[in-house]
Amino acid sequence: MDVQIIATRDCRHRPNLERELRMMGLPYRVVFIEDDPAVAARYGIRHSPNLVVDDEVAFRGQPTEHELRAYLERRAAQ
Repeated sequence: MDVQIIATRDCRHRPNLERELRMMGLPYRVVFIEDDPAVAARYGIRHSPNLVVDDEVAFRGQPTEHELRAYLERRAAQ
C-alpha cells in the first residue's frame, strides 16, 4: 500500500496524522505542496492535509483515528 500525506509545510494537522500512521506501523511519505505544486493540481487539493492511498485521495482534511483505522483495514482486506 502506497501512502502519502500531501500537506503544506505549516499544516498543524500533519504531525498528528503522521503520529497516527506511525502508531499503526504503516509506512508513508510526506509530500509538501510547496516542493511539488503539480501534486495539488493532480489530486485537486485545496486544503491540508490530504491522505492519498494507492494514488487515490482517501481523506481531504484530518480524519479521526476511527475513520483512518476503518479505512486502512478495509484497504488491507482487499
